Amino acid sequence: MTKVNPLAAQRRRARHFALQALYQWTMTHAVLTEIEAEFRIDNDFSHVDGEYFTVLLTGVAQNAATLDKLYEPRLDRALDDLDPIERNLLRMGVFELRDRIDVPYRVVLNEAIALAKKFGATDSYRYVNGILDKMAQDMRQLEIQAEA
Repeated sequence: MTKVNPLAAQRRRARHFALQALYQWTMTHAVLTEIEAEFRIDNDFSHVDGEYFTVLLTGVAQNAATLDKLYEPRLDRALDDLDPIERNLLRMGVFELRDRIDVPYRVVLNEAIALAKKFGATDSYRYVNGILDKMAQDMRQLEIQAEA
């Protein structure tokens, strides 16, 4: 029987809501604090790492342009041609790779793939995985080498 890590499950839900909130922010340009409040009111956060949700939402939104510049050289299309879900998943993944070294790179990739399968276009998970994998090789080289 597989044991479920409660923190991992809570962070998975935090990422789920953060992606939805970032999508809303991208599409509406609403104020982040209003979006966050709306999500906390409209959703059951009892099994969500609420602090991590806030970190992701504010960290990604406040650093969106910088994060875009980090992964943009890896794209095979113009940044503006990315679907909003893919774009925010890439931002979130790069943010976690860069700023949350407490989260193993494999977790970052697996979570992004799962969210892309759930919310993205048919094969967007492959695209997101390919770019984040290359970003992990750049940003988490020591961690990857330590596994080898």
